[in-house]
Amino acid sequence: MPPSDRRLLHPTGGPYRFVVLAFASLMAFGSYFAYDSVGAIETTLIQAFHTNRAAIGTMYTMYSVAAVFAVLAGGFLIDRAGVRLASLIFSAFIVAGAAVVAWSPDLPVLYAGRVLFGIGSESMIVAQSAIIARWFKGKELALAFGIALTICRLGTLFSFNTEQLVASRLGWRNALWIAAALCLASLVCNWIYTLMDRHAEPILHLPEAGGGDKITWSDVRKFRHSYWYAVGICVAFYSAIFPFTALATDFFHDKWGMPMASAEGRGFLSGVFYNFTHMFSTAQGTTSIIIAASMVLAPFAGNLVDRIGRRATLMVLGSILIVPAHLLLGLTYIWPVFSMIVLGAAFVLVPACIWPSVPLIVDERVVGTAFGLMTAIQNLGLAAFPVANGALRDATHGYTASQIMFAALGFCGLVFSVLLLRADRQEGGPLERAK
Repeated sequence: MPPSDRRLLHPTGGPYRFVVLAFASLMAFGSYFAYDSVGAIETTLIQAFHTNRAAIGTMYTMYSVAAVFAVLAGGFLIDRAGVRLASLIFSAFIVAGAAVVAWSPDLPVLYAGRVLFGIGSESMIVAQSAIIARWFKGKELALAFGIALTICRLGTLFSFNTEQLVASRLGWRNALWIAAALCLASLVCNWIYTLMDRHAEPILHLPEAGGGDKITWSDVRKFRHSYWYAVGICVAFYSAIFPFTALATDFFHDKWGMPMASAEGRGFLSGVFYNFTHMFSTAQGTTSIIIAASMVLAPFAGNLVDRIGRRATLMVLGSILIVPAHLLLGLTYIWPVFSMIVLGAAFVLVPACIWPSVPLIVDERVVGTAFGLMTAIQNLGLAAFPVANGALRDATHGYTASQIMFAALGFCGLVFSVLLLRADRQEGGPLERAK
């Protein structure tokens, strides 16, 4: 091997791959932070705009409605123009959308900002998945997805545990401007990734970024049954998690009397530290338990999946956990931390298996389209259920109906998981095999 190839960060070395992974993960950090910033300060926004919970749900729905159409186009754009150019376009939409949300003088403008943000953010997740598949397929694929999820969900964790502090000290608008600034920082990370990828492409003989064969709907019709069952799991599972966490802060405050994570009387940094160290006793902190669990354990789960396989089996297990966790929250007054830890375990298992499964069950040249289609259909659920959750809570003045709805979604995910396990066996078992 030539001396130049022995350099620590030469593209042929393992460290280069993981530096690429770091920047590919950070390119979505800001969007994860900004996505849940409106949920983290939902009570403040309700007061500021003189509105109700359904309006907060609509903020998530507008994001998802835009994403349904955007990720389909985004997947095709990735496969045709290349992931580098596509991801930079998506980053620009993210920054623009987050800025409009922060600037918005009224709800319609805020909704418009969430639409712009959704166009870029969900398409960015598709691009990120394609990037990881491009660099890690046949290597540490599930581990790489786990590391990316950890870095991205760190954004969500910080959003839930810092945004209310910022809003209480500097105002809700400045809290949203901080989210927009982080989106801009993620765009810079994306630019660094594109430079590294362009440098490595001729050296590693990576597939050329862009100029691929035209993807047609006939390619989509050839997707296996296992792919469509995985899509069903994705819709049911994420619809049982994200629409729930969008309004969970208010839920824990009203039903169990948990205090908001305001850290009264403390400075900002000490307040942030207080919120993290008292995560199990505040409303925002309890909401973020799901994210914290997945953030810490996702790389370990990914490494385990790479080693033992059993992806479909683990998705069955993760789906099973959803049902009792939501029923306990809705039907009992058992302290919610236990149920949130169970949901966190599910949120470790299913994502660690489902996203790395896609490159194993579709042709390599349509990976971007497959990720895009899955994310588009997923967002149909993420568009409908936040509004349904908010409307049920406003109509019933309680939380039981919403939690039964989320438990039912968990059961649907279980059915699709069992069907996936059976289909995988019929197709030769690629999901159950180890790396």
